[in-house]
Amino acid sequence: MNKVADRVFALLPLAAAIACLVHAWPPADFAWSSLRHSWRDPATLRVVVFATAALACLIGAVMFWAGLLPGRPSHQPGAPLFGRAAETQDTGRPRLRRAFLVVPMVAVLALAADGFASRWADHSGGEVASPSRTKTGEASEAKAGEPKSQEVASAPPANPPTVPVQPIPPAASSAEQAAKTPAPAQPMAPSPPLQPPEVAAIPPAAPAPTVAPLPENPPPAPALADGHRDAVVWLSVAPDGHSILSASTDHMIKLWDIDGKRLIRTLGMHKDMARTALFMPDGVSALTAGDDGEIVLRKLSDGTVLRVFSSGGNGGANKLAITPDGKRAVSGHETGAVIVWDIDKGTVLHVMPGHDWSVSAVAVSPDGSQALSGSIEGTLKLWDVETGKQLRSWHGHEQGTYGAVFTADGHHVFTGSGDLTIKLWDLDTGRELRRFEGHEGTVYALALSADGKRLLSGSLDGTARLWDVDTGNELAEFDSHSGPIYAVAFAPDGTVLTGGYDRTIRDWPAAGGDGVVLFAGAPG
Repeated sequence: MNKVADRVFALLPLAAAIACLVHAWPPADFAWSSLRHSWRDPATLRVVVFATAALACLIGAVMFWAGLLPGRPSHQPGAPLFGRAAETQDTGRPRLRRAFLVVPMVAVLALAADGFASRWADHSGGEVASPSRTKTGEASEAKAGEPKSQEVASAPPANPPTVPVQPIPPAASSAEQAAKTPAPAQPMAPSPPLQPPEVAAIPPAAPAPTVAPLPENPPPAPALADGHRDAVVWLSVAPDGHSILSASTDHMIKLWDIDGKRLIRTLGMHKDMARTALFMPDGVSALTAGDDGEIVLRKLSDGTVLRVFSSGGNGGANKLAITPDGKRAVSGHETGAVIVWDIDKGTVLHVMPGHDWSVSAVAVSPDGSQALSGSIEGTLKLWDVETGKQLRSWHGHEQGTYGAVFTADGHHVFTGSGDLTIKLWDLDTGRELRRFEGHEGTVYALALSADGKRLLSGSLDGTARLWDVDTGNELAEFDSHSGPIYAVAFAPDGTVLTGGYDRTIRDWPAAGGDGVVLFAGAPG
């Protein structure tokens, strides 16, 4: 929901709040301090109920106006999902938004019912009218900004005071005038001071309060001088399981040592946002891609650039996959093109302009013969890698496809989407076999365990989830409460790795529970 729409929605609870305040403005003789003794008084309950409704509506109006109540997370084609240009996802949930839309409607219905009850009472002879209700109009005529004590003094009391008030005699002397001490009319019966009855009695002195200390500040978030300075959007684990590659919107590609929990080196950088970083099967090089439209082959030992593949007018390389033998790379681009590269020769094999929208997901089958691409409007396409021929095309999701991974048999593929679902497809028929539901935001990244029995997903709702592939049941949820998760992977020991908006790489126990920051982001 965009900001303009949220501000339009803010007018509804604001109008309801004003209506509740005007309708239930307390009468002049209403004492807030007596609330705890008057819950059975209909007039008192009426004031409290409408005042509470007005407060709730006002809070809703402020939150709508400030854009703190996003709707169900969804992303239109072309909308940025992360980085400095992204809209940060609020930790709020759609249920809160619906609640603040319902509250003003309930308040309006209550106002209508209360007005109908008043008119019915007047028509039937005023049997249900109360003294506080009849004075509401009088109180509303008081001048704005007057102190409360003046309002009480100007309004005629409902009943005369029981204590007689003696007249003040002339002052005896100027000294007594200065001291403002009235002379008694009778020696044995001094006159009480002229004060409102409710403030005549002087309460006993309150005991000294017991002051609680402020809570201690939480420990600062861990930081690493060489860490990423913006969102981590890709994670890849080395074939030997000892290191990790990460790509970030800060343009950097970094190589991490899992065993030593340290940064090995910054492998290189792109001219724009880095999107993908993959270990090559040879174990000595890596292939990276970014929004600058370049796909770069680099040496892991020192980051030396071995070859650069430029997409030219096909735009940024949003996603990248390589065949298991390391001979081919398949990239998806913002213009909708899918390109097959010959890595050994440094040439282009095929440019397939099949998508009408930007490509947001790419995966290659385990035997390297086929590739799947998905675009930001939900279309899926299956390609023959060697010939560049399109084998199948279908509309798989209602919104963009942002994660894809093949199963080991090469005949099935998982896809995640902005429609909040994960789907398992039969590639031979194009039929949906299973659906995984539970995320409340775009499912942005997927990873399959080595044994093919567990599926890991990362989402813009700020959580990663582990699923049973055979049943579709959710096995565990991982939530750092620190923003969207853009990258997921399985560590060699079976634990879960995540990277996201908070710039960190975290490690989570596979059975669920709290994670630890494996590699922190740079200081903020």
